[in-house]
Amino acid sequence: MGFNSFLSKLLGNKSARDMKEIQPWVEKIKAAYPEVAQLDNDALRAKTEEIKKYIYESAAAERAKVEALKAETETLELEFREEHFAQIDKIEKDILEIYEKALDEVLPVAFSIVKETARRFSENEEIIVTASDFDRELAATKDFVRIEGDKAIYQNHWMAGGAEIHWNMVHYDVQLFGGVVLHKGKIAEMATGEGKTLVATLPVFLNALTGNGVHVVTVNDYLSKRDSEWMGPLYQFHGLSVDCIDKHQPNSDARRRAYMADITFGTNNEFGFDYLRDNMAISPKDLVQRRHNYGIVDEVDSVLIDDARTPLIISGPIPKGEDQLFEGLRPLVERLVEVQKGLATKYLADAKRLIASENKKDQEEGFLALFRSHKALPKNKALIKYLSEQGIKAGMLKTEEIYMEQNNKRMHEATDPLYFVIDEKLNSVDLTDKGIDLITGNSEDHTLFVLPDIASELSALEAETGLTEEQKLEKKDALMTNYAIKSERVHTINQLLKAYTMFEKDDEYVVIDGQVKIVDEQTGRIMEGRRYSDGLHQAIEAKERVKVEAATQTFATITLQNYFRMYHKLSGMTGTAETEAGELWDIYKLDVVVIPTNKPISRIDMNDRVYKTKREKYKAVIEEIEQLVRAGRPVLVGTTSVEISEMLSKMLTMRKIDHNVLNAKLHQKEADIVAKAGFSGTVTIATNMAGRGTDIKLSAEVKAAGGLAIIGTERHESRRVDRQLRGRAGRQGDPGSSVFFVSLEDDLMRLFSSDRIASVMDRLGFEEGEMIEHKMISNSIERAQKKVEENNFGIRKRLLEYDDVMNKQRTVVYTKRRHALMGERIGMDIVNMIWDRCAAAIESIDYEECQMQLLQTLAMETPFTEEEFRNNKKEELANKTFDVAMANFKRKTERLAQIAYPVIKQVYETQGHMYENILIPITDGKRMYNISCNLKSAYESECKEVVKAFEKSILLHVIDEAWKENLRELDELKHSVQNASYEQKDPLLIYKLESVNLFDTMVNKINNQTISILMRGQIPVQEPQQLRQATAEERQDMSKYREEKRDLSDPHQQAAAQQDTREVKREPVRAEKTVGRNDPCPCGSGKKYKNCHGRNE
Repeated sequence: MGFNSFLSKLLGNKSARDMKEIQPWVEKIKAAYPEVAQLDNDALRAKTEEIKKYIYESAAAERAKVEALKAETETLELEFREEHFAQIDKIEKDILEIYEKALDEVLPVAFSIVKETARRFSENEEIIVTASDFDRELAATKDFVRIEGDKAIYQNHWMAGGAEIHWNMVHYDVQLFGGVVLHKGKIAEMATGEGKTLVATLPVFLNALTGNGVHVVTVNDYLSKRDSEWMGPLYQFHGLSVDCIDKHQPNSDARRRAYMADITFGTNNEFGFDYLRDNMAISPKDLVQRRHNYGIVDEVDSVLIDDARTPLIISGPIPKGEDQLFEGLRPLVERLVEVQKGLATKYLADAKRLIASENKKDQEEGFLALFRSHKALPKNKALIKYLSEQGIKAGMLKTEEIYMEQNNKRMHEATDPLYFVIDEKLNSVDLTDKGIDLITGNSEDHTLFVLPDIASELSALEAETGLTEEQKLEKKDALMTNYAIKSERVHTINQLLKAYTMFEKDDEYVVIDGQVKIVDEQTGRIMEGRRYSDGLHQAIEAKERVKVEAATQTFATITLQNYFRMYHKLSGMTGTAETEAGELWDIYKLDVVVIPTNKPISRIDMNDRVYKTKREKYKAVIEEIEQLVRAGRPVLVGTTSVEISEMLSKMLTMRKIDHNVLNAKLHQKEADIVAKAGFSGTVTIATNMAGRGTDIKLSAEVKAAGGLAIIGTERHESRRVDRQLRGRAGRQGDPGSSVFFVSLEDDLMRLFSSDRIASVMDRLGFEEGEMIEHKMISNSIERAQKKVEENNFGIRKRLLEYDDVMNKQRTVVYTKRRHALMGERIGMDIVNMIWDRCAAAIESIDYEECQMQLLQTLAMETPFTEEEFRNNKKEELANKTFDVAMANFKRKTERLAQIAYPVIKQVYETQGHMYENILIPITDGKRMYNISCNLKSAYESECKEVVKAFEKSILLHVIDEAWKENLRELDELKHSVQNASYEQKDPLLIYKLESVNLFDTMVNKINNQTISILMRGQIPVQEPQQLRQATAEERQDMSKYREEKRDLSDPHQQAAAQQDTREVKREPVRAEKTVGRNDPCPCGSGKKYKNCHGRNE
């Protein structure tokens, strides 16, 4: 017995501890069930209403406190409201915790109600109940309910996902386990065929009873629509409303009603995009979402890990967005790639000739030539095949080690003869001097594709004497313009090189209807609307000669990682989460609980079969398929790309074996193909994670033949994906088998694990076509996968830190924006802004600057003398200034209302029947603002509503403009901070420091502009005939914006995340001189560098 086994026996493993914790809950449900089962149909529904009422009344006292505080707040002066709002927020959080306790109390009865309802639907064609208003509304739109007199009749069959289903499911014990786990805010890992969708009905029903809403999140719109229709009647029978956001257009009334339902189904993307759209709204009528209460994520590993760092982006057009360099520079890159291909082929031919020589020096030269060929084009198929031969790869790696010694000191000797250098592990391509010379050609400017050392040039400019300030500024502008132009040119060349050398059509992407569409490496599905970031997508479009999309500017963005962390309670379910348990806990604080299967798994998982070359491996795969088909077993063949799927399809066609192919080009047929995959002798080729959410069901004949056979054609870098493929077989105790065929040329093996296995095969003298199969080899491959997973987790966690910076800023800005939009707390925010501006003015370096700031921003005279400024405490001065500023502000707003009211009164009393909304012109002396306001509200509030509408309009406008500008600057900062790695600094640390400065600048700008306009606002109109009718409150026009998911397989951030453990890759920069600490700062401030931008170094 091993030490781990001994400890496990002594202390128990996590799975056993989890089951021990949940078992009492299951016993309580079983104890409550008999009583619930005795209730008649009407009493069963009445029990639901009773529980709902109990939950609501459990927090009645707290809700009363909130209402009292809200009423009291209205009577307070603006500057004293903040404390009340803080109390309201705290009590509202307390109410959610009180609800959680109440839900725990009623859980056994609520779960029993769901189980009993499922049983009654499965055993009865019709269920008759006394009709309620909800039943009558339902009967008007749903076929499974009809009304006869005062009775509602529910049928047990209905349409779901385009097909009619007869309800035949009842929860069994392990599903009750799963339901408790989900309610407790954890992740339930359940094997394929264990009924995750049915399990979710238990916590969804229970948590929907609070009335705060439950979101059921799926990976695609087919599943969200199907599951809402499939499970919906179970909830609707008890008066709970159900809807699916994917059935309705964004920003529509129907979408808003879907969110107001007790239970809302939808895809992860649409939930995220609706959040962003809500935070671009210009009217409360635009808002669709309510507070994020409880979310259950289906296929949680796919959403919270695979898609976690993918940003959802709403972008809009920018001036001259069509002006891009990709098509213009494409011919240069094509020439460069062509020349490099010729060079790589020559080096490979030289390597083969020299390595075959008996002369040791020739062999060394040969391995150097081979290393150069590898650095030139690592995906060259001839190179990959040669590296699989005995001893070849080991010799090349030995040569690489020589040149990597002393921090890559000699690497340039190996790479200088190349035109560019590819690093496959780092996913980077770098031009060499030789490459730069080639594309520069006969141009007069030999630095056409070289980034100048801008810091040195600016420093030299500052040191120049005899120039006026105007001349210096002119030269500085010219330098910055030159740098910006060259920077864009170099960046475009780099992205085009990546497109041509590292991204292959029908593998990473496909071209359909003149559009480049990314293929999900996990599922093989096309990811509609997703684009590579940082110009890479445009580079691929130029390469494929399709329309290059115009550049856009980000207006709103959030990663799914941060969206789902906003929920009060979050849980998830999947078949494969255990391998990612550490990440799910670290990032989301979600515990993974493995739920036992209803029946023991009888699938046989065989050891991996390892071959030297891909050709041998695929030949063995085809032979294995032939044997299995002859045995009458269905076969599911898992691949990692469209290209491999099609190649295997051609090989099977040549052998005259009937088969179906499921890949990115044919994913529309997914449900049909997977439904037939369990028939005898059926061969289905699919990507490793295809068909998630659809079970492969087997006939008795197939079970007798041995069940479904799973053949993996390659090990994925994530064990979870391989487990997902294995999990297609063995559902509900069905027989089956799984085996992976692996070659030393596969990506995972080539990059991480093939050296030792190759040397073992070499020593044992394996011939072509022979394979090695042993548990030790399979374990070795899994260890390699584990290393990759840990590395990927490190990258994702580091990327999260980048995103957290923006997320904190987003939270502050969106909270301010929501306060402005709803109007309730707008006064509190304005008071805080006034205080901020007063405090900032007092911090001025001298009295004159303080006077100027108060005059410019707050439109007021300084309320203290110069002597008081020098001698009194700053806190005392700030309080005095704030009191005067607040008095001015109140007087100003009262004056606005007084001027407007006589006009509004006359219009309302004489023409009120004609107008609903009116436009009121208000000016700050620089610009005229037309403020739309409801005429009746303005009249009844004596024009206080006019003032509030003015404040709201100004705040929304200023915040939106400042936030867009901040997002653009943060994007630029992400790119620029990577240069910090050249100075042995952490780019993430620099990013955090600089982003704080950017945010402070943005907040100051918002506060300055808002207060400046509000303090100067006045109404120039005093005649009723000058007022104009306003159209009904308009909604935000979203048609001019584009929604997209950016694929971050190649972000600058990711390079930073990997910077700690891998060699630094340089841009093609020829640096001349760095700025000395005592040199003038390049920013032009006139200060020394160490006292300005170098003070943090």
